Amino acid sequence: MTFSTARSAAAHQEAKAFFPGGVNSPVRAFKAVGGAPLFIAKGEGAWLTDEDGNRLVDYVLSWGPLLAGHAHPSIVKAITETAALGTSFGAPTTREAQLAIRVQRVFPSMKKLRFVSSGTEATAAALRVARGFTGRERVVKFEGCYHGAQDALLVRAGSGVETLGLPDSPGVPKALAALTTVLPFNDIPALRAFFRSEQGRETACAIIEPVVGNMGLLNPKQGFLEALREETKAAGALLIFDEVMTGFRVARGGVQEKFGIEPDLTCLGKVIGGGLPVGAYGGRADAMGQVAPDGPIYQAGTLSGNPLAMAAGIAMLDLVLTPGFIEGIERSTADLCARLAEVCAKAKVPAQVNQAGSMFTVFFTGEQVFDYASAKTSDTERFKRVHRALLERGVYLPPSQFESAFMSSTHGKAELDHTVQAFSEALRVG
Repeated sequence: MTFSTARSAAAHQEAKAFFPGGVNSPVRAFKAVGGAPLFIAKGEGAWLTDEDGNRLVDYVLSWGPLLAGHAHPSIVKAITETAALGTSFGAPTTREAQLAIRVQRVFPSMKKLRFVSSGTEATAAALRVARGFTGRERVVKFEGCYHGAQDALLVRAGSGVETLGLPDSPGVPKALAALTTVLPFNDIPALRAFFRSEQGRETACAIIEPVVGNMGLLNPKQGFLEALREETKAAGALLIFDEVMTGFRVARGGVQEKFGIEPDLTCLGKVIGGGLPVGAYGGRADAMGQVAPDGPIYQAGTLSGNPLAMAAGIAMLDLVLTPGFIEGIERSTADLCARLAEVCAKAKVPAQVNQAGSMFTVFFTGEQVFDYASAKTSDTERFKRVHRALLERGVYLPPSQFESAFMSSTHGKAELDHTVQAFSEALRVG
């Protein structure tokens, strides 16, 4: 079937009358890759079908949560059965504890936790807890890490911010931005120098994507996370791991399991909702014990722990906890990444294929990519051409060089073979 985007283009034009850029989240607008965004009609397993009837192997997977692919039968069943009983009560249900039990099995560092409705909400609440618990105001983040569209952390934030060339955002109060220190990712001397300074000893917390997914996929250098844990503890600052993206993907228990590092607070999202809006934050019992109603730190949400998200999350984590489920996806991801690197080498196209668990990014650069500066050496024009050529060949990558791609349990041999062939052809075009 000939690749056509006529219906998507018409839908986008109509949407522009209602939404900024015709979208409800900026990176969806395809500004970094050109053309109208594809409007999706259906997802099934590893595949998407858009409004024009194009079928594409999906490596966006709703930006990470769909470890079991689209419309997994057990998740759909859980949602539909729960919806028939009521969609929201603004009151507790037993499903909340059922999901919490599963979360704690995978993330034992979360001694107490609270469900919210998004990853952004989780990181915002974690910052408030850290500030309230320590009595300090300054926070540290790392260049290129994105922690949701909240004021305190929209500073050199990677992700869609970087995609659009907006390293900071108007509307963020200068006084608030002044309380945020940005350190370079993977720079041990810089983090040690800061936390041993007067400002470092007055810092409430450091928040980090311990494996970065929002500048493309960046892995920590040996010793970097260990140094961060050591220095925050010595300075009396809390360490927050933002595992909204990496939880269940870098390893079953996220980065903290893979590296054996226990943060003070953890933020989760995406996967624990099985594709529905959800987030969670939690960690040390003494810090979480300060959250209302047990303590004075206020955080609330009408839809927090809503029954549909809890039911979907329970079904999703039952799959995650199945022996071999995560390991199988990781093996498929490693296989695909090795094959993509081989294709680039044969085509003599400078590229770095970064991978962690079931996340990966192909950077079009001859340099190793491990921080903000090295990620920015990527040839974004080549990425734009290759992205378009892949769409025309039935492969849907994130529409930005600076976003991670994702795999699911439904990406089998046929999907991987199709992707490698399409990628090889795309490199000749791009």
